[in-house]
Amino acid sequence: MIEEGSKRGKAMVEKRQLFMEMRAQNFDVIRLSTYRTACKLRFVQKRCNLHLVDVWNMIEAFRDNGLNTLDHNAEINVSRLETILSSIYYQLNKRLPTTHQINVEQSIGLLLNFMVATYDSESHGKLTVFSMKAMLSTMCGGKIVDKLRYIFSQISDSSGVMMFAKFDQFLREVLKLPTAVFEGPSFGYTEHSVRTCFPQQKIMLNTFLDVLMADPPPQCLVWLPLMHRLANVENVFHPVECSYCRSESMMGFRYRCQQCHGYQLCQSCFWRGHANGPHSNQHQMKEHSSWKSPAKKLSHAISKSLGCVPIGEPPHPVFPEQAERPQELTHTVQPKPVANNMNDTMLMSSGTPTPTKSVLESPSRLDEEHRLIARYAARLAAEAGNSTQQCPPTDLGFNFDANKQQRQLIAELENKNREILQEIQRLRLEHEQASQPTPEKAQQNPTLLTELRLLRHRKDELERRMSALQESRRELMVQLEGLMRLLKDEEQKQASQSGGSPHSSPSHGAGCSMPMPIRSTSAGSTPTHTPQDCQAGVGGDVLEAFAQGVPRNLRNDLLVAADSITNTMSSLVKELHSVDDAVVEEETNMRNGGDRGTLRVQKH
Repeated sequence: MIEEGSKRGKAMVEKRQLFMEMRAQNFDVIRLSTYRTACKLRFVQKRCNLHLVDVWNMIEAFRDNGLNTLDHNAEINVSRLETILSSIYYQLNKRLPTTHQINVEQSIGLLLNFMVATYDSESHGKLTVFSMKAMLSTMCGGKIVDKLRYIFSQISDSSGVMMFAKFDQFLREVLKLPTAVFEGPSFGYTEHSVRTCFPQQKIMLNTFLDVLMADPPPQCLVWLPLMHRLANVENVFHPVECSYCRSESMMGFRYRCQQCHGYQLCQSCFWRGHANGPHSNQHQMKEHSSWKSPAKKLSHAISKSLGCVPIGEPPHPVFPEQAERPQELTHTVQPKPVANNMNDTMLMSSGTPTPTKSVLESPSRLDEEHRLIARYAARLAAEAGNSTQQCPPTDLGFNFDANKQQRQLIAELENKNREILQEIQRLRLEHEQASQPTPEKAQQNPTLLTELRLLRHRKDELERRMSALQESRRELMVQLEGLMRLLKDEEQKQASQSGGSPHSSPSHGAGCSMPMPIRSTSAGSTPTHTPQDCQAGVGGDVLEAFAQGVPRNLRNDLLVAADSITNTMSSLVKELHSVDDAVVEEETNMRNGGDRGTLRVQKH
């Protein structure tokens, strides 16, 4: 009982760990509910390491785990949800460098507990597929336009028209996230949320993106684009002093009053409602996510007045209204999106990204792109001219010296590279010349060539003698076989006349014992001379006669003849091998240049 109580208490602590850490950040001091909600959800995203998982990797994980084949209302238990989260984080660690690996088990535990607390408030132990897709695709990293396109693919029909019932279901699921971080009163779900966002009857992809990415977006989802802007400005530096806290620099957002001249606040002071002097919290403030110097502001204003800067640029590229037929991509890997939004031509359809024709290929889009390029080029030229005029002489001299040093370094490296290539080429030629003997070296040593021809002639002669001796040996063995058959027949006749039985084993018969073929030894091999080798290829009668213990004169003569042939063949083989060694040594001397002198040949 004590152990069960401790385990239950530990589980409760793990479930509340993320919320306890979030409360320690003291986000509740933020005055505006929109910033408060975005900061809390951004904290959950970073604490669970979801900001490292791109939306394209999340879609790939859905497909790998078979979620694209399940109905949106299908339920999955917590154990399968844990398996899906494990595959997402382990694949993430494979993509990250070894120095930036994350704690997979801790991330899985935090995210699993947060999802269960958000979408399983009644503790059924199950979540729907649609709620899991909506939460993970919203809280993961990536561009907001890619996330919204994927969400639209989940709530639209095959013709590319949004289904209001599906969008209502999406709002129910996604608005549970602000409720989970205790911001439900500000961004809770209502029955009129759908018509508040889309009063139109037919909603296509571009209309959907226009509404949700507008400034301002719908009130119920105003925290979603703000969370992405928070991620983009976390490391932005503003070299401006805060008018309230007197901090000499700002990080993140910068807010400038539209009524008080030169009054600027850092994001911490603005979020907490701090104000001093003539400034009031009722004044209109403009949010800045980047810093521009006065010179850049002036050049931008001039370019804008001259028409070099396009006015009213769309927040997203225009996508085809009619969705193409989705392709089967079950066994394919989703490519990473292109960094430039204008080149993004992937259209979501039926939960699976489907390649479609780029809208930039149309003539109107090409003309518009050309005009934009011309305008940007003119603006860059104007900025370059202003920066050149405003740059002091010391900076110009420094840039000129730095460029000169870089050119000198590049020239030195190119010279070294040429020298290394020449040395490699020289070594390669020397190696080829040394490995291939030329006819000139052979002509320099005619004596070596003559002796080499004599050695080869001697080798051919010895090989012919070897063949003749092998033939003689075979004929001798055949004769021995015939003599042994005669001796056997004579002994059988004597035994039959005397009525006794011979002690020898039964013979095979004269008609059945055929001489076996003799296996000749090639001239290049080195035989091992043993008594068994002398009897190789001999019939059974010869072996039986040699195995008997009683010596006879005929047998001794035969043994002497066999030994003589064996010794002759051994000396012949030795001489043949000595000639082979001499030929090899002669060829080696010629290959090395013939500097070792004349090879002496031992004649036998």
